[in-house]
Amino acid sequence: MWQEIERARTQSFDVRRRIVGLMSGTSLDGVDVAVVDLRGSARSLEVSVVAFDSIPYTRSMRERILKNSEPESSSVSELSALQAELALVYAEAVKSTCSKHNIALVDIDLVGSHGQTVYHDPNPETGPGSTLQIGDPSMLAAHLGVAVVGDFRPADIALGGQGAPLVPYFDWAIFSSPDENRILLNLGGIANITILPAGCRRDDVIAFDTGPANVVIDALMQRFSGKTFDKNGAFASSGKADHDLLQNLLDHPYFALPAPKSTGRELFNSNYIDRLVADGYKKGLSDQDIVATATELTVQSVLRSINGPLGAISDFQIAPDRIIVSGGGVHNKVLMSGLSEGLPGSKVDSISQHGMDPDAKEAVCFAVLAYEAMNGVSTGMPSVTGARGRAFLGKICFPVK
Repeated sequence: MWQEIERARTQSFDVRRRIVGLMSGTSLDGVDVAVVDLRGSARSLEVSVVAFDSIPYTRSMRERILKNSEPESSSVSELSALQAELALVYAEAVKSTCSKHNIALVDIDLVGSHGQTVYHDPNPETGPGSTLQIGDPSMLAAHLGVAVVGDFRPADIALGGQGAPLVPYFDWAIFSSPDENRILLNLGGIANITILPAGCRRDDVIAFDTGPANVVIDALMQRFSGKTFDKNGAFASSGKADHDLLQNLLDHPYFALPAPKSTGRELFNSNYIDRLVADGYKKGLSDQDIVATATELTVQSVLRSINGPLGAISDFQIAPDRIIVSGGGVHNKVLMSGLSEGLPGSKVDSISQHGMDPDAKEAVCFAVLAYEAMNGVSTGMPSVTGARGRAFLGKICFPVK
């Protein structure tokens, strides 16, 4: 086995590998599956997306994950069961995608799986930081008969880092420019930015979670309409953001924290939603007004991160030339127009204009991180997470022979 690990980790960068990347994010909408051909390493990476699909969670699965993402309602037995069940869900998602796109499973060299985050606390008041992603990678390897790399966050946290965001290595390798100041913005459940000054070296990259993107909007839509998201921002556009409520939301301590920082449902959870709705109703706001205010919260927290004293413009000394946006929020017209209006000196692009499906980016990223782990490359980013060194991200799990 030791020889097999050594061979895997010293594979030639010149050989093209077919890797599957899996991402199931804070929005809890399902599993994104990207089949990617990769060659090279770091800035010489060549990425070709062969197939992409998104497999929704069943309503029951989504509700169980959500319940067990809340400290007040989670249970050890349920988390243990979900750990195993999600490995099966991921395996079926890979098989379904491969079958749909006529890809033989035996042609898959490796799978990279982020897992489903149910808790993330890198800065507890006492004790060491921790994070928990379920959907066990060793079980997934056994179900698929393919090596799996998973559990990407803990090693960075062990070195004093945030363990997130994880996409900046991918952003730097694929999207940094020799002559253009860029920000990569991902609008998933949580919004995060990667700051890439022109010609930046790996250790020059800064990135952090700016706050909620779709996680609050989606929860409000579920409560008000039974829908899982605000399609094209139509619900928000029929309301009006309330300035006073928005200001109260922006006073949340997270937004004032300096980078490095990361967040998730441990802050922006059902209790947060309950307070937001109660405060909105006290002010006589409609459901549409409350969603419009939550949407504007995403816009303004991103803009503050870019324009504010701790934001990207201070890193560039000038406004970034280009903002490249990915994630589900790229389809929300209210979000995108708010960003464009708030950044008049920058070009705001969908990542689709740069050759990548905006919904596929994070799944592609985990294919890359898994591939680099098998190359023996440490993809930790201390300048992003605050870790004491470059952590080796991911646990390599080989299938049963």
